[in-house]
Amino acid sequence: MPESPAEFVRTYAQLAPVAAVPEIRLHQAAEPIGLWELTEGEFRSEQPPPFWAFAWAGGQALARYLLDHPETVAGRRVLDLAAGSGLVAIAAARAGAARVRAVDVDLVATAAVEVNAAANGVAVTAEVGDVLDGDAGGAEVVLAGDVFYSQAMAHRMLRFLIRASRAGARVLVGDPERAYLPRDRFEPLAGYDIPVTVALESVPVKHSRVWELKVTPGAGGTAGRDRTG
Repeated sequence: MPESPAEFVRTYAQLAPVAAVPEIRLHQAAEPIGLWELTEGEFRSEQPPPFWAFAWAGGQALARYLLDHPETVAGRRVLDLAAGSGLVAIAAARAGAARVRAVDVDLVATAAVEVNAAANGVAVTAEVGDVLDGDAGGAEVVLAGDVFYSQAMAHRMLRFLIRASRAGARVLVGDPERAYLPRDRFEPLAGYDIPVTVALESVPVKHSRVWELKVTPGAGGTAGRDRTG
């Protein structure tokens, strides 16, 4: 077993371009089952699947949008929630964000964020923890890729995102039509056909959208008022 989470990432995931965002390279697993078995050992996360080892469709869509619309984050403080591999955070940094903070509950995921950010020559602050009961820490843009995969997660995530919006942040999410996305709370900005791993998604391509959280009446700040795309 490697000596550290970072070494684990480098050993068991190969650095390769992301399908829909080839400008960015990530350490990605060739297939999921073997790596899932490995993460049942010393580096097991709180959520058994190693989410950090795959470029999920929602994250790819959001990263693609940021690189195509750098004005979304340029010069701004950015928070990437449930960061996984760090794909979205890295895209924000490449698009000119002033500061990027990437948060995940999995220690190995935050190691992957650091390793992947270094491989792409950008600065991202990776943080282990569950921040969903708190606030966005002064972020001006809050990003979340593929986070509406369960009812419990969707409920907590939406409450956090609404609080962030009311504090003045612009909130964007990437989602491949997951069942628990509260569509009535969001406006679509863009759509992409994203190549995915059949073993994970059962299809080779998933249509994924980038959504912006609607500003609720009485909310503070200017989030969402400079919508682009």
